[in-house]
Amino acid sequence: MDLDFSIVWNYVPVLLKAAGVTIILTVLSQSIGTVAGLFLALGRVSRFKVLRVAVWMYVWIFRGTPVLLHLFFIYYAAPLFGVTLEAFPAAVIAFSLSSAAYNCEIIRSGLQAVHRGQVEAAQAIGLTYPKIIRRIVLPQAMRIVIPPYMSNFITATKNSSLASVITVQELMLTAQLIYNSTYRAIEILTAAGVIYLILTTCLTGIQLYLEHRTAWELRGLSAGKRRRLELNAPGKRMGDQA
Repeated sequence: MDLDFSIVWNYVPVLLKAAGVTIILTVLSQSIGTVAGLFLALGRVSRFKVLRVAVWMYVWIFRGTPVLLHLFFIYYAAPLFGVTLEAFPAAVIAFSLSSAAYNCEIIRSGLQAVHRGQVEAAQAIGLTYPKIIRRIVLPQAMRIVIPPYMSNFITATKNSSLASVITVQELMLTAQLIYNSTYRAIEILTAAGVIYLILTTCLTGIQLYLEHRTAWELRGLSAGKRRRLELNAPGKRMGDQA
C-alpha cells in the first residue's frame, strides 16, 4: 500500500481537539499530583514515624504497580464499592494518584538536599516551620527537582495515551478511531506521533527556561534585587556603614 499523507490534513482539526483533551488530562493530573506529592514528601521527612511509614507504603504501592492497573481499578473496580465515575474523571484520579507517588520522591530528594544547618539557622532566628519550608527549603529544592520533575511530566504526557483503554477520547484513541475508518494507520499514527513530539518538546523548553531562571549562582542577582541591596550604588557595598 502506498503512503498518502495528504489524507492527514482532513483530520488535523480532530487530532488537535483530541490533543487538547490530552493536555487537559495531563495538566490536571500533574497539578493534583504535584500538590499531593509535596504534602507526601513533607510526610516522608516528618519526625513522626507512623506518618513516614504510611507515606512510604503509599509510594511503594503506586510506584510498584502499573498506571494501567490504576486506571482499571478506578474505572472498573470502584463501582463495586458504590462509586461510579465517568471515564475522564477516573483517568484524572488514576493519573494523579500515580503522579503523586513519583513526585513525592522527586520533591523529597530536593528537600533533603538542603543542608540541615540552614534549617537550624532559620529556627535559631525564630522562623516558623511553614516559613522555613517556604522561604528557605523550597527555593533551593526547586533547582534540584526541576529536571526529574519535568521528565516525569513528559512521561505523564505520553502515558496519557493509556486513558484510551477506558474510552477517554484523547489523542491516541482518536487516532485509532480515524485509522480504523480510513485504513491509513501509518499516516494517522505518524501525525499523532508528531503532535506528541511537539507537546513534549514544549515541556522540554519549559524545563530549560526554569533551569535558567533558578540558576542564581550563574545568572547573578536580578537588577531589582541589586537595587534593593544597593549593590549598584557607586562606592557602596553591602554591609558598608552609612
